[in-house]
Amino acid sequence: MSTLERSFGLLEYLAQRPEGANLAAVAKDLALPLSATHRLLTELTRCGYVRQQRDHGLYALTTKMAALGLSFLSKSGIVDIAQPLIDRVADVAGELARLALVDGDRLTFVAKAQGARFGLRYDPDTGIDVCLSCSAAGHGWLMTLSDEEAIAIVSRQGFGDPKDFGPNAPTTIKALTRILQADRKRGFSMISDMYAPGMASMGAPVQLPGEPAIGVLTLAGPMLRMTEERMLALGPELVATAKELATASTASPMFSRHALRTAA
Repeated sequence: MSTLERSFGLLEYLAQRPEGANLAAVAKDLALPLSATHRLLTELTRCGYVRQQRDHGLYALTTKMAALGLSFLSKSGIVDIAQPLIDRVADVAGELARLALVDGDRLTFVAKAQGARFGLRYDPDTGIDVCLSCSAAGHGWLMTLSDEEAIAIVSRQGFGDPKDFGPNAPTTIKALTRILQADRKRGFSMISDMYAPGMASMGAPVQLPGEPAIGVLTLAGPMLRMTEERMLALGPELVATAKELATASTASPMFSRHALRTAA
């Protein structure tokens, strides 16, 4: 593994631990020698991406990485284009609406709007990569691909540990393929008790006719409110908004580059 790969792996590791981690824990969890881990942390600290807390000696990310991401999204025009549409569908549904973008084999949430006005609120972190095998966003993208392409992508990411997800999370290719077939017939994905216990979600691909999907628009909330009947009723609104977003996306230079890269 190269120094660059180790550095990015370390950054991704710390991104999941905002409270920080000590040198020994980082080295053990990443299976790196203590000396090499110390050199990487020292260099990343020098560059301003990592800081060492004085009180406990823990290493944690600074806001520099987050600032880079926010600056990129701001200049790409994605949030300006998408946010009004995300706000609207969140308000109509009264649930959490989110936009995830496709980038290679990855799907990452980049924008959201909370439409829930009372009761339970489902609001996971923006900026996380989507687990494709058991999420509405993942299924919303995979349903636009052939079974062969979808299986290949999920196989590279893996199904993950079943105990980290809901009881209905698929754990085999056969189960996932059966779900995607139903999603294609319906025109949008639907999950319940799958990504997280007690939660339900649905996703519609952001896709121009004849083009690869560039993202997925989702709605999510507690199963008590997001019943199968309600998700089916919300489906046309979600699909229509995703289509509007696909049309509006042509104004963003990032979307244009993505479409060209994917088509190539």
